[in-house]
Amino acid sequence: MLTMYGIPNCDTIKKAKKWLEAEGIEYQFHDYRKSGIDDALISTFFDKFDWETVLNKRGTTFRQLTDEQKANLSEETALTLLIEQPAMIKRPILLSDNIALIGFKAAQYEEFLK
Repeated sequence: MLTMYGIPNCDTIKKAKKWLEAEGIEYQFHDYRKSGIDDALISTFFDKFDWETVLNKRGTTFRQLTDEQKANLSEETALTLLIEQPAMIKRPILLSDNIALIGFKAAQYEEFLK
């Protein structure tokens, strides 16, 4: 089963959900805020993608970090920050047994999901 990870009020999540539903592709949605997130899930993301790819540096939450936090980023510190602030995880992340996608681009979804 395909699982989409993210937060429901994100515009990119809404676009990705709309695309999947229009194409009739079944998925389940994992809301970080309701279903939670832990180091095992973040580690799974880091196994599929580079930790710097998972970290959303363009969002408001990241920009609110101190200069010291930004300067001292590593895989370990990023894991801790992402558990504390799941809004800093790039969205959406789609995972199944044979699919691992991050972000939403219709062409990429078309290529890997159809």
